[in-house]
Amino acid sequence: MADLHTFIAGLPKAELHVHHVGSASPRIVAELAARHPDSKVPTDPEALVDYFTFRDFAHFIEVYLSVVDLIRDAEDVRLLTYEVARDMARQSIRYAELTLTPFSSTRRGIPDVAFVEAVEDARRAAEADLGVVLRWCFDIPGEAGLQAAEETTRIAVDLQPEGLVSFGLGGPEIGVPRPQFKPYFDRAVAAGLHSVPHAGETTGPQTVWDALHELRAERIGHGTSAVRDPRLLEHLAEHRIPLEVCPTSNIATRAVTHLDEHPVKEMVEAGVLVTINSDDPPMFGTDLTTEYGIAARLLDLDESGVADLAKNAVEASFMDPSAKAKLTAEIDDYTASWLG
Repeated sequence: MADLHTFIAGLPKAELHVHHVGSASPRIVAELAARHPDSKVPTDPEALVDYFTFRDFAHFIEVYLSVVDLIRDAEDVRLLTYEVARDMARQSIRYAELTLTPFSSTRRGIPDVAFVEAVEDARRAAEADLGVVLRWCFDIPGEAGLQAAEETTRIAVDLQPEGLVSFGLGGPEIGVPRPQFKPYFDRAVAAGLHSVPHAGETTGPQTVWDALHELRAERIGHGTSAVRDPRLLEHLAEHRIPLEVCPTSNIATRAVTHLDEHPVKEMVEAGVLVTINSDDPPMFGTDLTTEYGIAARLLDLDESGVADLAKNAVEASFMDPSAKAKLTAEIDDYTASWLG
């Protein structure tokens, strides 16, 4: 297993479900908290371990939003974005579709143009300095309602930065029905963006159906409850609609009780295209390398099987065909060299 972990650590990877603020390392969170002493977020990185222990999904959202409140100006945004890319580079992540929530920043007084310029500057620097290609998913925070949906859509459609590829919906699912967001997703899709809402994480399969039918979802964030509906699994498999699976996140937020009960094996056995992701890695005490190790255990995979899992993420990404071919070849070359 130690050899497999070493293999995974060096394996070229893509990540498709990872949040911008949720990727802030304890060092960066502590630094931001020290800059903003009116926040209740601890300034001691070690104290953050206890702070990031969640009672349930609602508590996770509460803690998450307290960290969001630390991002108060364009300099904070740029610093966070570049440091996230640095952490990705250490894990051999070559490409990531990072979920950003512009509304969380604009409502705190950061001008939309300044926000976009900050993340775009960080994106260009990350690619030049670190070899990490970043793309954006602009995400509606569902708990903030239709005002947030309107603002997120306006920024996405009107400003549409070069790195923006998709449009999402996050936050709590309970009490936040997917169909109300249909007009906003229609506008985003008409502007050329891909639809990637969260669905079926803490609610049932109907939420996934709503995301597919009402929001025109091309990928589903989490989708853990999809296994409760064989017809839904069949639909996802037939139409090659990927599920963005985040095992440790699902345990931390109590969406799944225990890792050994995680439905990823049922998803794979049903023929669904599954990608492995870290969601909010420092908050959950994980990273993408760890998540691949967990998936390897749950799915009983060797190095070749793990490499195939990495290639799933490439296939499910919104990279252009030549970039997909290049990263797939890099994965194959790395695996062949490892296996000798």
